Amino acid sequence: MAQTPTPADLHKSTADPEFAAPTPERGRTVLAVGVVEKIAGMAAREVAGIHALGSGFTRTFGAMRDRVPGAKSGVGRGIKAEVGEKQTAIDIALVVEYGVVIPTLAAEVRENIIAAVERMTGLEVVEVNIAVNDVHLPDEPDVEELEEETGARPRVQ
Repeated sequence: MAQTPTPADLHKSTADPEFAAPTPERGRTVLAVGVVEKIAGMAAREVAGIHALGSGFTRTFGAMRDRVPGAKSGVGRGIKAEVGEKQTAIDIALVVEYGVVIPTLAAEVRENIIAAVERMTGLEVVEVNIAVNDVHLPDEPDVEELEEETGARPRVQ
């Protein structure tokens, strides 16, 4: 019969089979794709120089969906994730502010997303693909602003 370990025993080498580390888990944790997408979306928004996430269509559709009473905000808008048991891959579409250095911004976004997702989920991020779909000019109205002013979606974007 094995003895109950004392506090001194807890500091012994794990090479001794009597004091081997316990099994890693006693169950499974499954993360929904939306969880990873929301974490990545929040991490991307933390980087200065990002105007919006998603393409023009995605932002327009999301703005209309946000007006529906009881609808949830689209934190993961513009982000697609593939989630496995141990790894994840993320694709993100961005609209950047005019004047930012896009390669530098993309590197910052990528690093922030990887750090946040790996820290919060324990998944290894194998890649973060970034598509810059537009540059927001200081004097041009945003899709959501234009809809609020005119009540309609712009014909051409």
